[in-house]
Formats: sequence, C-alpha cells, structure tokens
Amino acid sequence: METSAPNEEFRDSISTVNKQGKRVWIYPKKPSGAFHTARKVVSIFLLLFLFGAPFIKIGNHPFLLFNVLERKFIIFGLTFGPQDFYLFVLGFIALIVFVVLFTAVFGRVFCGWVCPQTVFMEMVFRKIEYFIEGDASKQRQLNTAPWTGGKIFKKSAKQIIFFVISFIISNTFLAYIIGIDELHRIVTAPPSAHPAGFVAINVFAGLFYFVFSHFREQACTIVCPYGRLQSVLLDKNTLVVAYDYVRGEPRGIIRKNEERTKGDCIDCHLCVDVCPTGIDIRNGIQLECVNCTACIDACDAVMEKIKKPRGLIRYDSQNGIKDRVRFSITPRIIAYSVVLFALVSVFSILLATRSDFSITLLRTPGTLFQDQPDHKISNIYNLTIVNKTYHDQKLEVKVKNMDAEVRILGEDINLKGQQIFECRVMVILDKEKIDETRVNIPLQIAILQNGKEIKTVKTNFLSHTDN
Repeated sequence: METSAPNEEFRDSISTVNKQGKRVWIYPKKPSGAFHTARKVVSIFLLLFLFGAPFIKIGNHPFLLFNVLERKFIIFGLTFGPQDFYLFVLGFIALIVFVVLFTAVFGRVFCGWVCPQTVFMEMVFRKIEYFIEGDASKQRQLNTAPWTGGKIFKKSAKQIIFFVISFIISNTFLAYIIGIDELHRIVTAPPSAHPAGFVAINVFAGLFYFVFSHFREQACTIVCPYGRLQSVLLDKNTLVVAYDYVRGEPRGIIRKNEERTKGDCIDCHLCVDVCPTGIDIRNGIQLECVNCTACIDACDAVMEKIKKPRGLIRYDSQNGIKDRVRFSITPRIIAYSVVLFALVSVFSILLATRSDFSITLLRTPGTLFQDQPDHKISNIYNLTIVNKTYHDQKLEVKVKNMDAEVRILGEDINLKGQQIFECRVMVILDKEKIDETRVNIPLQIAILQNGKEIKTVKTNFLSHTDN
C-alpha cells in the first residue's frame, strides 16, 4: 500500500522484537468503542458455545466430538468414523478454499473476531489484567516498581487466576476429544487411575498458561501460519483495517489559533497505543495486524473530539483508499466461489446420501461352489457391516432377484453401536433353477433393517466351472 511513511524499515523486523533481538513487551491501552462492544458480544457468544457444547447431547451422545485417538467423530450429532474419511478430506479441502475466499474478500477478520487465541487473550486474560493491574500506564509502573506486598499480591493473584482459567480451558478442549463423561471420570478419580488423562490435562493447562501469560501476541506473529499466508491471499481489493493516508497526511498536531493546512491525522499515537501487537497501522498492511479494530475505535473517538469525520482508520481496500472506489467482485473471487460451490455441493450430496451402515460382501477367497443335499448348490461370502450409529441394530440378508436360501454361518446379525460385524453368508440355489449355460450367475443380495431394505449388493454366484 502506498503511504507517506518516511521509510520502510519497519518491515525489516516485527514490532515485538527490538534491534538487539530481545522481546518488546506490549502494553496495549484499554480499548473502547462501537467495534469493541460488538467484538465483546461476539466473544461472549463464542465463549458460551465453546464451554457449553461439550455438555450438549443428542440421544445421550455428544453434540461435538473429535476423538482422534479412537478415530471417532461426531459433528452436530452426526457420527463419522474411519470409513467416512473421504468426507473429511472433501470437507477439509472445502474449508481451505473457504478460508482463501474469505481472506481474499475480508482479510483477517477471522483473526480479530473469531480466532480462539484473540478471543481468550483480549476478551478474557487481558480484561483480568486490566482489572487487577490497571491500564497500560499503571502496568508499566507496576512492573518497574520495587517488590512490595501490594505488587506481590497483584502479580500472584493474576498468575493464579490465569492458571485456573488455563486449567478450565484445558479440560474443555479435552472434553471435545474424549467426551464430557470420560472427562468427568478422569477428573473425579485419583490420578493413578488415569495417569495418561491426568498428564494430558496438566500439559495442556501448562501450554495454555504459557501462551496467555507470556507468549501472547507472538503466537499470532511468529507461530500462526495464517498471518504469513495473508501476503499471498490479499490483494488491493481485499477489505482490511486501513489508514486513509490520502485524507490523513501530512500528519501534525493541532495548534491553537493556527490555520490547519495538514491532514486529519493529528499524530496522537493512540492507534499505536491500543494495538495489541504494537504496530503502527499508518504504515500500511502488516504481518502483525489481526484486524481487531481497536485502532478504529481509538481514531474515531479522536475524530469526534476534533470535529472531523470518522473513518480515518476503517475497513477498506487499498484501491478504496487510493482511488476512492467501492469494493468490487474480481475474477479471482468468482473463481474461488465457483470452486467452493462445487465442493460444498458434492459434500452436501455425499452427506445427504450417506448411510448409517457401511456394507461389504465378497465371495470368500479360494472357495468354489459346494454341492448340497436335495440337488442344490451353494456359495459362501464374507460379509462385513459397520454400524455407524450408536444404536443397536438387527439386520437380515436375502436374495432379491432369485428364489434362494440364505444362511448366516454363526450368530445372527445383531450389531452393537459403533460395532464392526463380520460373518460368513451361505447362499443356496436349486440346480434346476439355474441356467446351466452360465458359470457366474448375477445375484442381488439385499440387507434389511426391520424389513426395510437399506442396501443392495451386487455379486456373482459360481454355479460350475468351465472345465
């Protein structure tokens, strides 16, 4: 983006590291304004959903479950297993295309409004820090002050609360993996009864505590790959949090009884003071910007005080700032949209036609036909059924296109929830009803649930050999 910045040296390093390579601790000023209020509402909704979803059940089973350890997944009440891997692949590709499309249009809105890292850091941990230690200036004073009883109390209270919240977050995330019932058993039992679960909870708690108490904004600027990708995904039509340098430059403070010949930016530095990643938005699009809108609120408040129009910093595109043109749909956006629509359509069709059972029937390898009493002949097949539901199911097998006898070799097909059932099926035909000129006779074998056909498998019946 074009700006009137005197140099571009700020792009040679990130804002949280100084020239000596040491960490620059960020003390953002407490934000306020319309955008911040809207973000608080969104954050409250997201936090309620995050902490409440593990307790929601449908049919006594979790509403959401991502058990990667046992390869069991429940998404909005729908159960998925290893046999549904193709759906995960297609859904993941669709998600990637959506992220690309969303970023190409709206920039890093996700980072500032929805990302768990930002929501927890700015709307939970930072709020607690403001409550205990005060605003940015008081935090600086406290950190440089000698260790007194008051300082020890404040620092200790903050860190204890941070760890308690991190422990709660750790338990919540674990509930999404193993389920709230299993988590309850681990938490209420002695650590020796579930050593792996006990270790996992505390490791996650320690990791969250480290991120939110120390690592903070560096998770966005150093670790997160999404910030790195934005340089590829954004273009001059992307909506981002941007400074209107056309209107704002040249900068200069307001002097009493002096005719204003400079731009609207009075160089108050408040947009930098409130930034949680420590950047100066007036330098243009930067890796560290997470589109949190704190600078918009700060600047709008100043503009109102000096009786200038709001929006010196606003959501806009590079072309919108430079050429005063409105957002327009580009060929790239159309291309992404078409691909996304196709992927979502295919995914929706596959999801809608997805069966509660995965059924495979193959003739048993290495076997031919078998002669049976009463002038009959039989073939043996291997039947594998995966019950994708959590409910017990009783199934039957019959031949649709011929008069045939079907015998289950072993137990009847009574499947437990999430069970993989394997058995052998013998199909018996009367030789007098077989076309002796055909070696392989086509069969249509139906699988029934409560008398209702759920799937038909086509196979062949070997009646004799050519020799």
